[in-house]
Amino acid sequence: MLDALFSPAVARNAAAIVEILGRVVPPRGLVLEIASGSGEHAVHFARAMPALDWQPSDPDEVARRSIVAHTRASGLSNLRAPLAIDATRQPWPVAKVDAIVAINMIHIAAWDATTGLMAGAGATLPVGGILYLYGPFREDGAHTAPSNAAFDDGLRTRNASWGVRDIEAVADAADTHGLHLAQRVAMPANNLSLIFRKLDRLSSNVGGASR
Repeated sequence: MLDALFSPAVARNAAAIVEILGRVVPPRGLVLEIASGSGEHAVHFARAMPALDWQPSDPDEVARRSIVAHTRASGLSNLRAPLAIDATRQPWPVAKVDAIVAINMIHIAAWDATTGLMAGAGATLPVGGILYLYGPFREDGAHTAPSNAAFDDGLRTRNASWGVRDIEAVADAADTHGLHLAQRVAMPANNLSLIFRKLDRLSSNVGGASR
């Protein structure tokens, strides 16, 4: 396919991610994917959950062309044309979604991409809406596996602003925008799924007081 990009990681992790998403996203509605990359994940998700509409996005034009190529090849009617969303720039060009997915994003971007993701999610998700993150994370200030430590070193060598993020820092950034870390799920290859839920302001205040 002309313009289509391919990522070996998708073949390895798509089925495991779909299993988790099937449990946490609503049965119907609109799901926004931030930093869709090649677009292969979006095709997997849209095919596995046909009652949901999937909105891919990416700030990179080459990635968006790949998403279009994979979308056309899939023939799926519930997969929308990609949006040019940069997580750091508010407001996003979408007013309301029922869930947001970001896979292998925040460690391959500067920290302001994480804070921007949380701001955008807080603004577009309804109360009870889900933000799903997938990737490697540090816990209690330490890597969960030697391979993740080596991966982190490689990322920071490529770009000093990149790196595997601390769950606690990510959760704090989310909490600022009314998003509560509701669940942590261990995934293959020392990755994690983090599921955040949008709280109403009262619930957020009560939760903060109880910690």
